[in-house]
Amino acid sequence: MTEAVEATPYRVLARKYRPTDFSTLIGQDALVRTLTNAIGSGRLAHAFVLTGVRGVGKTTTARIIARALNCVGPDGQGGPTIAPCGVCEHCRAIAEDRHVDILEMDAASRTGVNDIREIIEGVRYRPTSARFKVYIIDEVHMLSTAAFNALLKTLEEPPEHVKFVFATTEIRKIPITVLSRCQRFDLRRVEASVLSAHFAGIAEKEGAEIEPEALALIARAADGSVRDGLSLLDQAISHGAGKVGQAQVRDMLGLADRVRVFDLFEVVMKGQIAPALDLLAEQYALGADPAVVLQDLLELTHWLTRLKLAPDAEFGNIAEAERVRGAEMAKGLGMAHLARAWQMLLKGLQETRSAPHPLQAAEMALVRLAYAADLPTPAEAIEQMRSQPPAPRGPSGGGGGGAPIPSAADRVATQMIPSGSGGGPSAALQLAPAPVAQTVALPVMPASFAEVAQLFSERREGSLAVALRRQVNLVRFEAGRIELRPHANAPSDLLPKVSRLLTEWTGRRWTVTVNATDPAEATLSEQEAQAETRRREDAANHPLIRAVMQAFPGAIIEAVRDIAADEPDEAELAFDSDLTPADEEA
Repeated sequence: MTEAVEATPYRVLARKYRPTDFSTLIGQDALVRTLTNAIGSGRLAHAFVLTGVRGVGKTTTARIIARALNCVGPDGQGGPTIAPCGVCEHCRAIAEDRHVDILEMDAASRTGVNDIREIIEGVRYRPTSARFKVYIIDEVHMLSTAAFNALLKTLEEPPEHVKFVFATTEIRKIPITVLSRCQRFDLRRVEASVLSAHFAGIAEKEGAEIEPEALALIARAADGSVRDGLSLLDQAISHGAGKVGQAQVRDMLGLADRVRVFDLFEVVMKGQIAPALDLLAEQYALGADPAVVLQDLLELTHWLTRLKLAPDAEFGNIAEAERVRGAEMAKGLGMAHLARAWQMLLKGLQETRSAPHPLQAAEMALVRLAYAADLPTPAEAIEQMRSQPPAPRGPSGGGGGGAPIPSAADRVATQMIPSGSGGGPSAALQLAPAPVAQTVALPVMPASFAEVAQLFSERREGSLAVALRRQVNLVRFEAGRIELRPHANAPSDLLPKVSRLLTEWTGRRWTVTVNATDPAEATLSEQEAQAETRRREDAANHPLIRAVMQAFPGAIIEAVRDIAADEPDEAELAFDSDLTPADEEA
């Protein structure tokens, strides 16, 4: 018995359980339905291109197509069929990769035009024994440009006895001239639930005992690839000696414990940084990759967001305990907190993957997220500031204690500082944001187009401020929307820049559009010039000014200033009754 086992070479599960017909091809229902109808009606294309991620069955499907086209049945009298018999000479020869009329070519190693020239020469000859001569070209996107061009004519009008089947993972690298001559099939990623059921059947055939949770972990790690999942399943069976549990698969894959991921996310979102770092260190000591831990946190954030938006939706293989705990966490977190956590974790994951010390980078990502957990959202901060009484003003004496009036640009809120001693995150067990202890300013909302131009001047956007004053006419203005009529010399990117900066400064979305039909106002510069002209005319018509102009012929009005605010009191203008006429002359 031992000699027999040693004489039989072991075949990995990915090869042993490779599909041999369309009935055993999982997760590709659209492809199977199309080819079934095509073979049944005799509407067979002369070229097919199969695309998809690694391990979804592209090359396997190409071989199944070759068998379906050349199967003759057990009695040797059959025609093309969707269910190859597997016992005729052609089926067995194709399964054993020894059929003379089924030619497989690896374009990754044979990329030149000379390799394609061999195919062009071979298509002229009829098949030796099969019904069709089938050319299977794997990784076809690796062919050179000259090779693709050499194949075009033959691919467009091949002999009736020739079929081409191309397989690729990079469909965009194939010239459109080639794709237009082929029938395209996009092989989908296989769903995790389908993979779990498939792996369970294979494990049963192999006599292995695997927990459903372990199969779910393998299916999730496979990321839709059947071959990757079977390789992991093969490794898990060897790792557990035929009896595999969830903990063994987690250790094998280097994954963080799912329960620990929930614990880590919860303490981070509560601002408890010390327990969070301890949990990360514990997972790292057990062999979990820091980048994988952050990726698990990202997936949990995404799942909680979907759970908050659609609590009754179906989310696949999720344990009931995780579903209950996730529902509780989703209720305590707002969409703004989840969106902020997603952005910070995504940035932290990129840094961790490229950092020389991944653990340190992951720790810093958790620190940033924990400190940000106490910050309120912009809407909450504005509401809290509005509900607070205004700060008292200091005396306006010579000591300079009076509070200066902020400009339009200074009134834009720039940062919120959370409460808590030592600047650290709050340790309170709450998912709601902590109260704001200090604010810079409230966001300002310009009330007119002139205030918009003034805001750009105060923010040192000189070129844009000049363009707004001189090179556009205002058609309509309202909060959040401006309609302008730009001049020919206005910058081409003026409107999108104004929209982006206003949105950034005010915290509200602004839409700036072109209106070339409705009546428009004069430019701000023209309006200011008109106002100055009117002020000069009004000043020139004043009786006192007319008298001065008559007394001094040739005098002109240089400027008109409003000094009403600086006029002295009437008591300062009155003469003292004790003054003598000589004093008055002096």
